[in-house]
Amino acid sequence: MSVERPAIVQGDRTVLLEVEHPRYEEGRDILSRFAELERSPEHVHTYRLSALALWNAAALGVTTDEVVDGLRAISRYDLPGHVEHEIRDLMARHGVCRLVDGPDPATLVLQVGSDGIRLHLAREPKLAALVEPAGEGFRVPVRHRGALKRGLLAVGYPVEDLAGLVDGAPLEVAVKRDTFTPYPYQVAAVRAFEATGHGVIVLPCGSGKTLIGVLAMAALGTRTLVLTSSREAAAQWRRELGARTWLADDAMALYEGARGAAVAPVTITTYSMLSKRAGPGPTGYAHFDRLSREPWGLIIYDEVHLVPAPIFRLTAELQARRRLGLTATLVREDGREHDVFALIGPKRYEVAWRTLEHSGHIAAATCFEVRVAMPPEVAASYAVAAPREQPRIAAENPAKLVAMRALVERHIGERILIMGTYLPSLRAAAQVLGAPLLTGDSTHREREAAYGAFRSGETRLLVLSRVGNFAIDLPEAAVLIQISGTMGSRQEEAQRLGRVLRPKPGGASFYTIVSRHSCEEELALHRQLFLTEQGYRFFIEDMTQPMAAPVDPAAAIDPAVQGASDVVLN
Repeated sequence: MSVERPAIVQGDRTVLLEVEHPRYEEGRDILSRFAELERSPEHVHTYRLSALALWNAAALGVTTDEVVDGLRAISRYDLPGHVEHEIRDLMARHGVCRLVDGPDPATLVLQVGSDGIRLHLAREPKLAALVEPAGEGFRVPVRHRGALKRGLLAVGYPVEDLAGLVDGAPLEVAVKRDTFTPYPYQVAAVRAFEATGHGVIVLPCGSGKTLIGVLAMAALGTRTLVLTSSREAAAQWRRELGARTWLADDAMALYEGARGAAVAPVTITTYSMLSKRAGPGPTGYAHFDRLSREPWGLIIYDEVHLVPAPIFRLTAELQARRRLGLTATLVREDGREHDVFALIGPKRYEVAWRTLEHSGHIAAATCFEVRVAMPPEVAASYAVAAPREQPRIAAENPAKLVAMRALVERHIGERILIMGTYLPSLRAAAQVLGAPLLTGDSTHREREAAYGAFRSGETRLLVLSRVGNFAIDLPEAAVLIQISGTMGSRQEEAQRLGRVLRPKPGGASFYTIVSRHSCEEELALHRQLFLTEQGYRFFIEDMTQPMAAPVDPAAAIDPAVQGASDVVLN
């Protein structure tokens, strides 16, 4: 045993990392390359050497020896022999199955380097229906390309897809080089994607992932379909394309179904639009059937961690197109990270959040968990409530409004976002602060008007429901106060922090207000997992003096704090 090392590797492929150890950061940086963080309480963090984490590492070029040597460098005890064996076995599976071009355009060949998997393919009915034995490998109809990759990954064998990709119709995308210079990591990300033509780029919010998509379009010179999470995100993509390229206005289109089914050389639409079932087409998804007929050479999946299940099924039909996924985190609360790997591609490039913070490419952020007590009457209601009701009661704790107002007063003069999940508490927050409120019921025009007022400085406070979680461009925001969240969503926590990470003097502040002695404390720990893995630490601030009565929403506040329209947009 060597107490000079910060970690313990256990027989179940978990790794315990001591937070207060002098070599904690070294251990965290090593593990982040090939392991997933599962738990992050105060003193010991738990990582898991999952199969998918190891395969993503292999796709990035990390070798088995680098994984084993990294674990030995930080492990207090000798590695359990079977763990090293399992690591070597799992990573050796990457590349056992390879898809290559076949003898004709309608056929691919699956090369298999293992007798065992050859037998498995022949005997497993669902897989056997997708292939035809041919010597040492199998012939695969092109239409089964996605289904086969998905099926093989499910039985523990990731496919290395080396088969050709269609070029698509040519399109010159000239970049306005006189208006900006790409950062080195953006150039490197595009090169890593170009090498294979399919895969995911993982970079922090605020680091310019949209620009990477623009640079990829310019590098490939082909018609492009961009899929986004919302109409606001689609509009943001169009603005960015207009600002960064010389594309003519009629070369870009927002595809909005019944409102506007325009198609252009660069077409931007939403996941929800493609997921609408309608029409007699081959898939039953009318908008997908319409757009899939176009000669796209590149499909960009923005916020790829949000791709809904129908899009995965439809993406299986698009395996001959170049596919670029952009995301701040591969974490999915539905556990479908495997589908991202199989159908869009493995991780091709990643830079840690703190690395870009230290280089000044994103804002330095300080994170706080602010704990408040529940008033006696709320605590009593919480105690007798059904488990499914307790998160809502804890989230709507009126003491949070007192803490929120104190934090706003602490940051007078800065642009502040208030975010939450439960609408009653968001409406109360908007009334207390005299701030605009945007929810799912707000129209596109109302949202754009409120965002514009915030960017210009006319409004310095903005209250947002989950509509603010993704792809809103508010670079001036420096403070985010989270009064409630979607259960234990790690993805949401990372995205909300990302709202304040655009580079700015003085850095950014991120607050999560939590009701003490409630389920929110455990949920907050889970929500913070991804950010903890990225090197962020949450400072605890106690505001636990119980509040006897709810805040009066009409209570006056300092006019300097108000700084926002009294109109609430519902």
